[in-house]
Amino acid sequence: MIEDLLNTTPSLINMMTFLGIGVCFLFIILGFVTYAILAERKVMGFMQLRTGPSETGGRFGLLQTVADVLKLLMKEDIIPKQADRPLFILAPIIAFTPAFMVLAVLPFTENLRFADIGIGLLYYVAISGLSVIGIMIGGWASNNKYSLLGGLRSAAQMISYEIPLVLSVIGVIILSGSLNLITIVDAQKPIWFVLTQPFGFAIFFIASVAELNRVPFDLPEAESELVSGYHVEYSGFRYAFFMLAEYVYMFAMAAMTTILFLGGWHPLPFLGFIPGVIWFVLKFSIVVFVLMWIRFTFPRLRGDQLMEFSWKVLIPAALINIFITVILIEVFS
Repeated sequence: MIEDLLNTTPSLINMMTFLGIGVCFLFIILGFVTYAILAERKVMGFMQLRTGPSETGGRFGLLQTVADVLKLLMKEDIIPKQADRPLFILAPIIAFTPAFMVLAVLPFTENLRFADIGIGLLYYVAISGLSVIGIMIGGWASNNKYSLLGGLRSAAQMISYEIPLVLSVIGVIILSGSLNLITIVDAQKPIWFVLTQPFGFAIFFIASVAELNRVPFDLPEAESELVSGYHVEYSGFRYAFFMLAEYVYMFAMAAMTTILFLGGWHPLPFLGFIPGVIWFVLKFSIVVFVLMWIRFTFPRLRGDQLMEFSWKVLIPAALINIFITVILIEVFS
C-alpha cells in the first residue's frame, strides 16, 4: 500500500502543478478581458476626441471595467416566464466553455504551452465552432423574436465565415507540412507566412473579424435593429458569460493570427536578443489593437452584403490562394 502511494505521488504532484498553472492562466485571461475592454473604451475615446473612462480608479479609469463586472454580478438574474428555462440557463455555458478550451493548444513560446497535439489547428477550428450552438440555443430559448433573429443571423454568419477561415490556412498547412502549431511556427523561422501568404493572411483576418461578431460584421448583435440580438433577454452574470466568451475569443484569435502568420515567438533577424515571449506579446498586442481600430472606423454591413462577401468574394479568393500556393511550390521546389 505504501509503495502504491509512493508510485502515485509524483503523478498527483504533476496533476496539482498543471491544475495550478491552469488556474493562474485563467486569471491571466480574465485580466486580459478586463483591461482589453478598458483599452478599447480608452482608445475609442481618443479616436473620437473623448476622454473615455476617467473616474473609477484614478484619472485613467483603471478600475472602471472591474466596477462594471461587479455591477453585472450583483444584478438580478431574470429568466423570462415563457422562456425554455433549462436551455436558457445552459446556453451561456455552451457559448463560453469552448472559448477556454481552445486556449489549451495555443503555444506562446517553444516551452510556454499546455497541450502539444499533432492536430492543434484542427482542434482549434473544431472546438471554436461549438460556440454557435450556444448562441443559437440562447436566441431560441429566450422566446423573443429579436433574440431568435440574432441567433439565426449568428448561425448563418459564423458557419459562412468558418469556410474561408479554414480555407485560408490551407496554404499555411501546405508550406509547413503540419497541423501542429509549434511546427507551423518553426516553419516561419526564415520568413513569416504573412509575407509568403499575404492573400491567405488577409482572408483569415477578415474572416476572423466576422467569427468574432465584431464591426463591421456585428449583425447578430445589431443594437439599432435587434436591441442586442441573441442575448437581449439575458441579464446579470449570464449576460457577462456571453461578453466574456467574446473577448476570450478575441484573445484566442489574436494569438492564432500571431502563430499562423506572424512567426509566433520568432524575432526579426537583427533583434534576436529580445526574448521570444516579448515578441509574441508585441505581435499579439498589434493584432488586438487593429481589431479595436476596425471597430471604431467601419460602419456595419447589411445582412445581404455580409453573406455575399463570404460566398462570392472570400471563398473563391481562398480557393485561388490554395491553387497559387500549390503551383508556386511545384515551380520552385
